[in-house]
Amino acid sequence: MRSPISVARRGLAESLRRRVAGPDAERRAHAIWLAPGERRFAPDDPICRVQGHAGMYAGGIRALLLQSLHPLAMAGVGEHSGYRDDPWGRLQRTSEFLAMTTFGPSESAERILDKINRIHETVSGSDRQGRPYSATDPHLLRWVHVAEIDSFLVAHQRYSRTPLTAAEADRYVDQAAYVATRLGIADPPRTVQALQESLAAYRPELETTPGALDVVRFLLHDPPLPAAARPGFWMLAAGAVELLPEYAREMLGLRYPTPLLRGVAAPLGRIGTAAVAWALDDPDEPRNRPGSSAVRAEA
Repeated sequence: MRSPISVARRGLAESLRRRVAGPDAERRAHAIWLAPGERRFAPDDPICRVQGHAGMYAGGIRALLLQSLHPLAMAGVGEHSGYRDDPWGRLQRTSEFLAMTTFGPSESAERILDKINRIHETVSGSDRQGRPYSATDPHLLRWVHVAEIDSFLVAHQRYSRTPLTAAEADRYVDQAAYVATRLGIADPPRTVQALQESLAAYRPELETTPGALDVVRFLLHDPPLPAAARPGFWMLAAGAVELLPEYAREMLGLRYPTPLLRGVAAPLGRIGTAAVAWALDDPDEPRNRPGSSAVRAEA
């Protein structure tokens, strides 16, 4: 018989996975973690350590907030992603993409990359000022990539008990570049320094648009969650806000005093991430016991 603590742990994990992976979470888990076949990355590679860590929850929120500041990227998201009408569906598709390309069999990862490229070919339009955008634009794809990878890395370094060394962090950025190149980014950053330089190069293009402020309202003020789940989400969101660059907080209207960020938001982020890690790190969970097939494929 399971102890009450074990039951609570399993219940929280199942609730999280239903939100992130959807009603067919078990099927997706089997296809990603348990299916036979070579993997591009080994379980102890930096990319698996970062993207398999609970810090991805706060890191993902940070990435969405940061990405929203590019007006053309935000226009594409607002008009084509369905994030308002079907936020959990979008999250589940993104989660499956990240998990499959990081942990899944190489053949399955390549198929989902091809699928995303086909979807990107159908996404184009103009923002409110008439500026054209396309989801196949390497410049916009690069922005989405660098904002995402920076967010995942920053969150991992803050919340993990075993943060990456400087060399491992460079390796993480380099490993993440594979997916970027497959999505059409010709020269993605391959070191942390190059990642930071790339982010800085986009600063003149960033704007506080109605779309960006709508993301803030949607994620931070009125998230699509039942009342009982909101406190836990807000802990993660508080951590995400604290992890944002100061310029991004300013542009998004998240101007909180430094003592409040460090004394309240940062601890809340740690508590929320620790709770997620506790729930998901169940040793009886198959995802935490990768099979012998999870070995590095030839590059």
